[in-house]
Amino acid sequence: MAVIKQVTITNRNGSQLAAKLNMPQGQMCGTAVFAHCFTCSKDTLAAARVAQGLAEQGIAVLRFDFTGLGQSEGDFGSSGFGGNLSDLEDVCQWLGDALQAPDILIGHSLGGAAVLALASQRPQFKGVATIGAPAVASHVLHLFDGADETISTTGRAEVMIGGRPFSVGKAFIDDLRQRTSLDHITALKADLLILHAPQDTIVGIENAAEIFTAARHPKSFISLDKANHLLTDKADASFVAAMIASWAKRLMAPQTALPEAAEGHVVVRTSPDGPFALNIAAGTHLMRADEPVDVPGGLDSGPAPYDFLLSGLGACTAMTLRMYAARKNWPLEDVDVTLLHEKRHKIDAGHTGEAADNRLDHMQRLITITGQLDEEQRARLLEIADKCPVHKSLEAGIAISTSLNEPQ
Repeated sequence: MAVIKQVTITNRNGSQLAAKLNMPQGQMCGTAVFAHCFTCSKDTLAAARVAQGLAEQGIAVLRFDFTGLGQSEGDFGSSGFGGNLSDLEDVCQWLGDALQAPDILIGHSLGGAAVLALASQRPQFKGVATIGAPAVASHVLHLFDGADETISTTGRAEVMIGGRPFSVGKAFIDDLRQRTSLDHITALKADLLILHAPQDTIVGIENAAEIFTAARHPKSFISLDKANHLLTDKADASFVAAMIASWAKRLMAPQTALPEAAEGHVVVRTSPDGPFALNIAAGTHLMRADEPVDVPGGLDSGPAPYDFLLSGLGACTAMTLRMYAARKNWPLEDVDVTLLHEKRHKIDAGHTGEAADNRLDHMQRLITITGQLDEEQRARLLEIADKCPVHKSLEAGIAISTSLNEPQ
């Protein structure tokens, strides 16, 4: 399962935007920003499922609530489509500072119109994917039919959209009325993927045709068959995630080369995937290390350093017991080793003297052994656990020499 980290992003107007970052559990191959549909939020089924599906494919996804929607601060009715664009740009900047600049933009419905508009202004994005998007933002003006007179008279009106009341100002409507051109789609330089359902009753399939016709190559279209506009069927959302992931992976820039280690050596190398993310090579085996999410900058994309230390002790313990039992021909079946690391005051650990206030690393090891073993055999295996090579090295103390290596 991917790791979901809740974050707060301050936009250029000082409003706090609520966001969630879906991080891959293992190696990250790229990043994306997801813009939700009109008056929806980052937590809609489509946003959550697509983000989760992409994270499972190695793509980190940041999804957020536009100003005044979901859990974000601000006045939605006054922000306008231009406010959506500035929010989107601020969120992309935050992701670039915190993790890695987004490789692709994904927009659902009006969010699709937003990502098309921003990508046409900012050529750094490698790809844009739209899901049920209108060709122009002014497409949503029909939702305000009947409120025109009130808005013209008072400057603001409350309208019902999707069963929810929204207070909308004149500036918001005027902004949308200006969004009728397809020129920004023609100017788009990023790869384009259009996903649309032929039976979409909210944003008709003709919008996909207009976007496809206006865009230059490379461009692709995928039909979503019988899916509805909000992708409420899990299978449809999973299909969308899989298609976007497959398309996006070929656009991602190659990551820093993984380290190589000679036999008997371990090489640890920083990774661009996060502030503390590390790629580790032990012989021919590749691993990932990171800090947990409760550490500022940690993304939990791999075990923490002390987790590796505990793992080494646990692995050595289990191997030693299995080898000893096999040599004795004892009926040992399984060995489970649970470990915990903590810092204790030496005086609490029974160490007294001048350094009593110093802290002592303490590892607690709980061993579960199964098999038809008698009490004498079980007691002997407990003794053998303390004789495993890693245990003896840790107890004896390790001399570590450090020097600088000239970069290649």
